[in-house]
Amino acid sequence: MKLVIATPSPFARKVRVALREKNIEFNEVVDVPWNKGTITKNFNPLGKIPILIEENKEPLFDSKVIVQYLDHINEAQLMYPKDPQDNISARLIESVADGVCDAIVLVFLENSRNETLRSNDWVQRQEKKIYEGTKYLSDHLGNKKYFVGGHFNIADVCAFSCLEYLDLRFIKFNWKTKYPNLEKYWVIHKDRPSFLNTKPQVQTIEPLVD
Repeated sequence: MKLVIATPSPFARKVRVALREKNIEFNEVVDVPWNKGTITKNFNPLGKIPILIEENKEPLFDSKVIVQYLDHINEAQLMYPKDPQDNISARLIESVADGVCDAIVLVFLENSRNETLRSNDWVQRQEKKIYEGTKYLSDHLGNKKYFVGGHFNIADVCAFSCLEYLDLRFIKFNWKTKYPNLEKYWVIHKDRPSFLNTKPQVQTIEPLVD
């Protein structure tokens, strides 16, 4: 089993964490989907990571699809809760955290363009999603140790990955000061082995020329 990843990606991180939590053996293949020499386009028509590759099977892409597949083949440490209400609640946290990360990516890419081509209105629109989404996470966490159901699941994987992605790509937002409960949550979980072994790392992206 191979997983095509980008080292900064919170979406790839979701799958990397799930695989580690389930103790599934796999190899990571590091790629940069934005660069010309990317291999991602060979496995995903949308040119996005992560991508799960197994011998004699169709490649799987999209983090939600892959993690759900992993839950089906290995029920150890289920990522998506079985309880219907907890399942919905966890998926909502996942959607918001993923949406914040999407907005961070868009701001990063816009700021990577030639300065004369950048749209401040576009950046501000994405930044609003980041701020509002992080507030949503804070409000729904409250003083709990876990986001949903009193145990570790996909909601925690996504929320934690989102917070550390903010630190990597949107450092002007001091979320730890603004939301002390999120900082407390981060401190509780930061030494979890599956998080320690998947910390996001910057990759070199070829410059956008237009």
